Amino acid sequence: MSKTIAINAGSSSLKWQLYLMPEEKVLAKGLIERIGLKDSISTVKFDGRTEKQVLDITDHTQAVKILLDDLMRFNIIASFDEITGVGHRVVAGGEYFKDSALVDEEVIQKVEELSLLAPLHNPANAAGIRAFKELLPDITSVVVFDTSFHTTMPEKAYRYPLPTKYYTENKVRKYGAHGTSHEYVAHEAAKLLGKPIEELKLITCHIGNGASVAAVKNGKVIDTSMGLTPLAGLMMGSRSGDIDPSAVTYLMEKLGKQPQEMADFLNKESGVLGITGISSDMRDIENADNEGNKLAHLALQMYAYRIKKYIGAYAAAMNGVDIIVWTAGVGENQTGLRWDVCQDMEYLGIKLDKKRNEVRGEEQILSTDDSKVKVVLVPTDEEIVIARDTQELVKGLKK
Repeated sequence: MSKTIAINAGSSSLKWQLYLMPEEKVLAKGLIERIGLKDSISTVKFDGRTEKQVLDITDHTQAVKILLDDLMRFNIIASFDEITGVGHRVVAGGEYFKDSALVDEEVIQKVEELSLLAPLHNPANAAGIRAFKELLPDITSVVVFDTSFHTTMPEKAYRYPLPTKYYTENKVRKYGAHGTSHEYVAHEAAKLLGKPIEELKLITCHIGNGASVAAVKNGKVIDTSMGLTPLAGLMMGSRSGDIDPSAVTYLMEKLGKQPQEMADFLNKESGVLGITGISSDMRDIENADNEGNKLAHLALQMYAYRIKKYIGAYAAAMNGVDIIVWTAGVGENQTGLRWDVCQDMEYLGIKLDKKRNEVRGEEQILSTDDSKVKVVLVPTDEEIVIARDTQELVKGLKK
């Protein structure tokens, strides 16, 4: 038996879960929010208790120190020696990393190098890795990449129609993201329906503040909506998703924006937030729509329409679809969005059951019994994928 921590570091947050492995039992979990800001919040949940403290946490190293102190303070562990592995989620692995990897200095440097591909994520991921290496230098650390599950995409799907040298020399191609989530929910959906994933065509919809869709055929990804960076694909909370590239150069010229300013504009000021001017949080948009806000209503229509288009495209790419999976914060909880996306799709054999669809955050079949395509909700668990990969690599070291 061993204890493994799964770490998901964001730019101002650090989410963690401590597992007893291989039983996959959650011993404790927590979230540290507002890192680098005043009144940071650290929440720890264990044994039916919730402990919360508010303090100023300046950086990820301090956040990790608080996490480790809490594990000892609340007697969740008696010694750091009990922790046999730490698994870190990293968004972009580029072409360097096809699978999860043991951490060394070269790996950390490559993660930092790849920050251009995930500017909102990789720097924070690297900061979390360095913080653990500093405080627990002898522990086995593993990096688990969001892009790994997507490395089965064929070249016709991941290449961009640009001069070939920009792929061979600069590695400009589609990489995708949310791979740990797509992998988990695809396998869970197959289990839920009692069918081998190797015989299925699935479309997995990871719809959160960041959102992506993946086409999974016979257990392998053949396409996904995010691209070189997590900016491509669907309309998101504050990201534009797919737009005409000339709209970008046109606005840069008109507004006098530099490349980084334009990247920030498309990543942080666009999407649902840009259309409504209200919020990037879909709950706020749904509330505004209920109050008659026309821009909120438009944003919801655009949001659903773009998901529907990707589902149609991926059904075409796979010559059909057996299961559509909804997951992540919005996908698991926004019943109206799921309903809107699945309407007028009878041609594919999709029939949603209105009563079944009212569920939030629970694993369930949402489609009618006679629906040719099964629609299911599977709450995502990226942390358990991280813990499993970490356990495998730690076991490999002991052989």
